[in-house]
Amino acid sequence: MVSHSELRKLFYSADAVCFDVDSTVIREEGIDELAKICGVEDVVSEMTRRAMGGAVPFKAALTERLALIQPSREQVQRLIAEHPPHLTPGIRELVSRLQERNVQVFLISGGFRSIVEHVASKLNIPGTNVFANRLKFYFNGEYAGFDETQPTAESGGKGKVIKLLKEKFHFKKIIMIGDGATDMEACPPADAFIGFGGNVIRQQVKDNAKWYITDFVELVGELEE
Repeated sequence: MVSHSELRKLFYSADAVCFDVDSTVIREEGIDELAKICGVEDVVSEMTRRAMGGAVPFKAALTERLALIQPSREQVQRLIAEHPPHLTPGIRELVSRLQERNVQVFLISGGFRSIVEHVASKLNIPGTNVFANRLKFYFNGEYAGFDETQPTAESGGKGKVIKLLKEKFHFKKIIMIGDGATDMEACPPADAFIGFGGNVIRQQVKDNAKWYITDFVELVGELEE
């Protein structure tokens, strides 16, 4: 069992920090916002809630929700242009503090790459540090499914990405930060998990995370000590 003070030391000395995106780095759930634009918000947000609680296998939940939404390329572009995601207060400062310390920052999301890349650009995170699902479209822009080969399309996908990062870059200490069950499950292989409840509190995560925060200011403070 890792104590809270050991966790704090791990965070302070981490060489990589991975963030979930929906309801962590940004205030919204991207898939729910897409459902709004496509007119199927209520059904989809209930399915998201169940998926985030860990009640449904991730890929099944993603397939089911996207089959209902059927987002076109034009609708995805409209979402980013008209309803851009809102950054969670404190995240910009936290990411820039980490980057100043030469810590690698990654975004690992079960959401969609086009939306996540938009978020990454606001935080000066390079596209190569983004792992997310890719939507597929036909030539006419209609929805054609999603790339099922991406590790983030699977349950346990975030852990697979972290394992891959360790193998590729030989990171000694990777921290995963997120609001959901899929984030908590990524530790191990992540060396520590910090639960985040600043946008939505998921009881299962709050009850089981050794370190649970509701404001990124707390982590910014840890880096100043």
